[in-house]
Amino acid sequence: MRLSMPALAAAIVLAVSFLPQFANAQTYTQRYSQVPIPGRGQEIDYVGDKFEDPEWSFVHNMPKSSSELNDRTYGPMGYSKNRRWNEGPMRGQPDFMKVIKTPPGGLPDSKGALQISTLRSGIPNNNTNTVEQDDLIMNVSSRLGTTIQAHELPSCVVRVYLPEPKLWENRSGPHFGIRLGVRTTIQEQRTGLFAMGSKTVTEPYWPGIWVHFRSETSRNVETDSAYLKIRGTTRGNDFKSKEIPVEQFGWWTFGMSISADGQIHYFGKPGVENLTMADHLSSQYPYGFKAERMSSFFFNICNNNNGRTWSTPFVIDDPSFYVANATRIQQLVQRKVDYENRRAQAAAERAEKQRQARAAAQEAAKQRQAKAKPQSATKQR
Repeated sequence: MRLSMPALAAAIVLAVSFLPQFANAQTYTQRYSQVPIPGRGQEIDYVGDKFEDPEWSFVHNMPKSSSELNDRTYGPMGYSKNRRWNEGPMRGQPDFMKVIKTPPGGLPDSKGALQISTLRSGIPNNNTNTVEQDDLIMNVSSRLGTTIQAHELPSCVVRVYLPEPKLWENRSGPHFGIRLGVRTTIQEQRTGLFAMGSKTVTEPYWPGIWVHFRSETSRNVETDSAYLKIRGTTRGNDFKSKEIPVEQFGWWTFGMSISADGQIHYFGKPGVENLTMADHLSSQYPYGFKAERMSSFFFNICNNNNGRTWSTPFVIDDPSFYVANATRIQQLVQRKVDYENRRAQAAAERAEKQRQARAAAQEAAKQRQAKAKPQSATKQR
C-alpha cells in the first residue's frame, strides 16, 4: 500500500515520537540486566554463619572500643568463639548476643538464630541520652585474608526478624542497620604551608539499609509501623525506600551487592524466600564513590544510650556471602582449608604422641611397682 505524502509525514512523526520512550526502555533493560542479585553465584561458606551450633558464644572483652567517638580502641576486642564475628573498633559490640530457637516462619531447616540487643551503646560509662549504635561485624576480608574486588561481583544476604511492636524500644527513629564495608581510592588535596597538588588515598565507606520505627506514642503518629531507609545518595544522604506496616512485621530477607562498575544495589522483601529482581529497592553510588573493594558485612543495633533502655531485640539468621566470579576466592579458601586441616592433623598427631607417652610412662611406673613388691616382701621375711 502506497501512502500519500501527508500520511507518510504523519507516520514519520509518530515513529519519531516513540524513539525516546523506546530508548529509555532499552536503557532501563540494559541497566538492570547487569544488577547482581544478592545470593546468586557461589556461596562462600568459609565466612557467614548458620547459628546451628548450640555452643555458639561471644567473648565480650570490655570496655568496648569507641574510636569513632573518642579515638579510643580498647583491646583485645570481642570475638565469637567460632571466629566468624568480631567487635567493631569504631563503636564496639552489642551487649547481648545469644543463639535462640528460630522464631516461627523462618528458614525451613533452621533450628537456631542469633538474637542481638544492646544497652550501653556509645562511649563506655558515658550515658548521653542520645541514640547511639554498636556493631557486629562479619569480617570477610580478615577471614579470607583478602578484600573482594568489585569485578568479582560480591553480595551478602541475611534474614532479619522484626519483632511485634510491643517489643520495640519505644521511640521513633533508626533501630537496625544492614551494611557493607567497602573502599575506593580518591585524590585528596595536600594540606600544609608548603603542600602542593594531591595524593591518592584509600577511602572507606559504609552503605546500608536502615530499619526505622514509628512509635504510636510519638507526636502525629496514629499507629505503629516501620520503614526502610537507604544510605545513600551521591551526597551520602539517607532516603526512604519502603513502608513496613505492622502486618508485615516478622521475617524479612535483605541483600546488598556490588556490580563491576562500583555501584551498590539494595534489595529487601518480607519472608525468607530467595531474592529476585522484583525485590530491588535501589541502586546508588553513595557519596559519589565507585566501590573498588569489599571488606565486611555488618549490623548496627541502636538504642537511646541512657543506661536503662534496651534496644529492640532483633534476630538474624543465615548471614551469607556470595561471589559471582568466584575462582580466585574458591582457590584461596581451599588453600586455607587445606592449611587448617594440616594444622589440625599435626595437632592431633602431637596429642596422640603425648597420650602414648603418658600411657608408656604409666605402664613403666606400674612395672616398677610390680618389681618392687616382691623385694619388699622378702625384706619383711
